[in-house]
Amino acid sequence: MGKNNYTLLDGSFYFKLLPDGSVDKSKVVCSFCQTELKYHRSTSSLNYHLRAKHSNAAKKGHAKGQQKQSTAPLKNAHQHKPVEEDKLTTAIAKWVVINFRPVNIVEDAGLRDVLRVACCDESYVLPSRGTIVSRIHSLYETEKATKLKLLQSANVVALTGDHWTSVSNQNYLGVSAHHIDTNWTLLSFALTVRQTEETRVQHFCDVAERWDIARKVTTIGADSALTLITAERIKSYQHMPCIAHSLQRSITAAVLHSGFEHVLTKCRKLVAHFKDSPANAAELKREQAQRDQDVEPLIQDVQTRWNSTLSMITRLQTNKDAVRVTLDLHKQINTPAFLTDAEFEKMGKLETLLEPCRYVTELLGGEQFVPCSVVLPALCHLSRLMEVSEDDPDYVCQFKEAFTSDLSKRKESINTQWLKVATALDPRFKDLKCLPRSEREEVWRLIKEESAKQCYVEAKVSEPPKKKMSLLVASDSEDEEEAAADTPVARYRAEPSISMETCPLKWWCAHAGAYPSLAPLAQKYLSTPATTVPCERLFSLSGHVVQKKRAALSTENATRLLCLSDWLREKKQEGKLTQQL
Repeated sequence: MGKNNYTLLDGSFYFKLLPDGSVDKSKVVCSFCQTELKYHRSTSSLNYHLRAKHSNAAKKGHAKGQQKQSTAPLKNAHQHKPVEEDKLTTAIAKWVVINFRPVNIVEDAGLRDVLRVACCDESYVLPSRGTIVSRIHSLYETEKATKLKLLQSANVVALTGDHWTSVSNQNYLGVSAHHIDTNWTLLSFALTVRQTEETRVQHFCDVAERWDIARKVTTIGADSALTLITAERIKSYQHMPCIAHSLQRSITAAVLHSGFEHVLTKCRKLVAHFKDSPANAAELKREQAQRDQDVEPLIQDVQTRWNSTLSMITRLQTNKDAVRVTLDLHKQINTPAFLTDAEFEKMGKLETLLEPCRYVTELLGGEQFVPCSVVLPALCHLSRLMEVSEDDPDYVCQFKEAFTSDLSKRKESINTQWLKVATALDPRFKDLKCLPRSEREEVWRLIKEESAKQCYVEAKVSEPPKKKMSLLVASDSEDEEEAAADTPVARYRAEPSISMETCPLKWWCAHAGAYPSLAPLAQKYLSTPATTVPCERLFSLSGHVVQKKRAALSTENATRLLCLSDWLREKKQEGKLTQQL
């Protein structure tokens, strides 16, 4: 051993440095090729490695003593190298997770060459598959600990869940958590993606217990089928069906009962004519370019994608002339018939009917703003737009009547009471104009009751003197009237409503101190999602992870990859927003 305690054979080898800065003296690394070798207090195998792999460099080093002169810089380089390699390993692990790359990509020689050029280090060796998997597990545990702290500081938590079937015909349940933190920021992130055999509410309870939030859960959001089972088996949680699903089903029912389906079938055949043939698609693109239009493909509607029917007819109407000319270029037996002017007029009417529905579904499916309090005002707005007028054609009247009738039936199964309270606690809609006058006072009565319970809990914690409480009980009727007029609920109702563009959470952040008994209620009701869109976005990621080439992926690894991808994407998005601000 040389003078330097970290090197061997005049700097030809150095002991392996661990991530925590300690030295592993059972392993050494070659300074020339970075090969890791075991060390048993004998340099025989090390000398053999030098003679076999680096004979010229070894001879020069021993002959002129050049390695001794370079011992100090080698030491410094090796001290920094593990740190840089650790950063690269973490970056590769994050890349694999966020961009859904297979772990065996670290065996790709092309990636190795690219990183060697980027690092200006021709000796860089990619980490092994096991190292990347281990790093992914470490990142998952770190991010999970961060999410646990967020949930521990939350007063209440809302859950949403949805089911998805993988390519290997396995059923998965995804669960997301939603809450408003102390800074009045709405947070939403995945909790788990677990394999299940059937739709059971007990899975939600298991997830809540595992994350230690069982006592904090207020609502469980799910599709209608799961909600029915939930209502039967769990009484302690409120249940929020997916409003966007209900709205989409009402649209489907209205289309079927209004005579639009025949025209939509012709539209689908037209779109398929260009989607299924690269030659036809290329001709359409040339025609679009000649007309100085945007070169864009036609859109085929999909039953499971909301608003895709609207996107299909809008894109088809925009490219009506280009499609007509392209079809005229080659008249074939299988060429679909083009729509008539009357049918295009019918499509225009349908577009006008579906556009407000698209706006509402996108509004309710947002994660960065409060959606729950918007449900009743949005449905009231749609009901007004769907009122039949004298100028409406018969098919439009049929659509409006079918839509209104179906949506009214579905509104009976949603948690209307919860939505009413959420609407009242939103300073944009607290006038409750979306409700009949006869129902408004009942909502405020419910809020007063919950507010009184909140005051009682706070009073019980602070343990006020009994004499003071008896004085309150013995107050006369005039004092009671004055006190009633000065209650937090009355003062909140007297506040001016804010504009639609103003965020209700910012308003509550500024006024929470003035309404200490109402602020926790606002956090409770305004944090509830109106749809299962967060979980459906999670399953969009699932399609990239649990695919045919990875169908044998274990449930545990699938959970780690999907949740970690969701968490890292959220952190990346927050970083971009911070830079913009």
